[in-house]
Amino acid sequence: MAAPKKGSMTVNPDLAKERSRASFDVEQLTYALYFGKGMTERKRYLENLAINDPVIKGCKPWAFCSREEKYEMALKKHLHIAKKIKEHGLEQDWDKFFYTEAAACHENSPIGLHDTMFLPTLRKQASEEQKEKFLPLAENMTIIGTYAQTELGHGTFIRGLETTATYDPQTDEFVLHSPTLTSMKYWPGNLGKTVNYCIIMAQLYTKGKCHGIHTFLLPLRDLQTHESLPGIELGDIGPKFGYGTNDNGYLRLNNVRIPRDNMLMRYSKVLKDGTYVKPPNARLSYGSMTLVRAVIVGDASRGLSQACTIAIRYSAVRRQTEISPGGPEAQIIDYQTQQHKLFPMLATAYALHFTGQIVYGTYLQVTSQIEEGNLDQIGELHALSSGLKAFASWECTKGIEECRMACGGHGYSHASGLPKIYVDLTPGCTYEGENTVMMLQTARYLMKCFAQVERGEKLPGFVSYLSTNLSTKSSMTSDVTLDCLVNAYEHRAARMIQTAALRIKNLVSEGQSQQEAWNNTTQQLVWASRAHCHTYVVKTFVSMLSGGTVEGPVLNVLTSLCKLYAVYGVIQHMGEFIQDGYLSTTQVDMVMNKLMNLLKEIRPDAVALVDAFDYPDAMLGSCLGRYDGNVYQALYEYAKSSPLNQKDVLDSYHKYLKPMRGEFNKNDMSVVSKL
Repeated sequence: MAAPKKGSMTVNPDLAKERSRASFDVEQLTYALYFGKGMTERKRYLENLAINDPVIKGCKPWAFCSREEKYEMALKKHLHIAKKIKEHGLEQDWDKFFYTEAAACHENSPIGLHDTMFLPTLRKQASEEQKEKFLPLAENMTIIGTYAQTELGHGTFIRGLETTATYDPQTDEFVLHSPTLTSMKYWPGNLGKTVNYCIIMAQLYTKGKCHGIHTFLLPLRDLQTHESLPGIELGDIGPKFGYGTNDNGYLRLNNVRIPRDNMLMRYSKVLKDGTYVKPPNARLSYGSMTLVRAVIVGDASRGLSQACTIAIRYSAVRRQTEISPGGPEAQIIDYQTQQHKLFPMLATAYALHFTGQIVYGTYLQVTSQIEEGNLDQIGELHALSSGLKAFASWECTKGIEECRMACGGHGYSHASGLPKIYVDLTPGCTYEGENTVMMLQTARYLMKCFAQVERGEKLPGFVSYLSTNLSTKSSMTSDVTLDCLVNAYEHRAARMIQTAALRIKNLVSEGQSQQEAWNNTTQQLVWASRAHCHTYVVKTFVSMLSGGTVEGPVLNVLTSLCKLYAVYGVIQHMGEFIQDGYLSTTQVDMVMNKLMNLLKEIRPDAVALVDAFDYPDAMLGSCLGRYDGNVYQALYEYAKSSPLNQKDVLDSYHKYLKPMRGEFNKNDMSVVSKL
């Protein structure tokens, strides 16, 4: 059978058939994912601009680079990207993102922290005088900076950081010092070899008193020679599981002096005589971390959606074993077990996509209120971004690995594109706050909310569900409606939060301190926070469907995906939904049957649903996930391009294998001659 063509592209017939049977217009769903037709066309224009740039196209394939080559290539790429962003006049954040992601997908920038943390922190935390002095230099990249928080001995526990900044009123300077081995800064991105400045977090001491963690602007390298400055020892921390393009670094300080004005003083201040002026809210200094945590949710969704695109397209092309004896080998996507591996991950990618957009929008809204002096929602934003960062990165990492294994042996090869995605996204489980600790930060907020419920106070916004009457049972029928699913998620989360809160109260009444009771309840608190975040994602997906932005066949297929996401979650955490009898045995059977029916329902649309993510082949970097489905030819070409194949006989043969064999004796030669 001749393969159909799309324009000049020859498309695998199985993949073409999948696309022809879709129940909805892929283009309309793509518009829904990227804020409409105009934004989608803008995205495509910028992606094509980046992908076809001669400098970007001329770079060596990522998988065949050494670690040093990856770093050098990334530095070349991202400096070129920064130059092109200026040349093209790209000022909007989305424009910069679309261009950069297409040019260097999952190739982290050696100057990335400059844009994502150094500049935002200067803009948010510096005084007007400091911004006037430092921002032009930073925006022109005369100063290139990073954000140095994590230490060798402390990460997520920010209050435990050991680096000190002691004010000397005699010289009007701060003395920055690493008093112990464990106090050295360790892990900050771009710190090792690239940046010449950093924003460093240190314990502030004035007049013999510690005022806690504050931010300081610290020069690291000479702006002319790039040599490290006196009193500063810094370097790269070596190869990692991934992030080969990034020079994560270490930094030790030996009584390094900086001017008093190098403390970022928009909110908290140190006067010339050493008097300390407190900020209106201590959490104001955590704005940069909150931003990154909010962004991680969107990053997670993109990583998972790319993995789903690769695995589902490959599953439509790959044929393996006949379903009926003597029949043709089946597409592996027709096996229910393959559908159960991949379709819930696809639903998760969509759920996190919409959640990422909402939480980022919430961040922008709350930070604009903070700029106007309204700090009411800081706690809620911190709890939301912390919990969703953890929830999304866990789900994403698990999902990408599920997609990789669903691709069989080929998924293990860099040719699949999946290892590159995985090692880029899995650090999100530990950077910007280790996930378990993030969940416990969310739990602290939830415990405060539950205390308000006990006092009879009305809760605002999303957490209002905590007032749910836990004595009610589910009214779910065989239809398994979205309303019933939302009620089930709210009930589960409210009950788990209540259970954790009552355990703490009971332990305190038995004589434990509040801190001991908290520590002896932390696992339940993590479970409760996870349930809370899960509920948020389900409700966000459902609210998107009712928002009027999609209709017709697109609404229908998204509704099926939303149901699958929620139903799969119920089955994965069944014990939490039935523990107090909220769901009956009959209703559990209904949910299980619904899952099987939804897998069958989504099957005809699976390829179209990943096509709607609209990832160019150059971004996926995958032989398995190509739009044309010509997997085997791509794998063959990839194998031939391996640097090991540049010679038929490698030098290592002459160095090691041949000497090991020694000289052939006559008997050996007679045997060899017969082979």
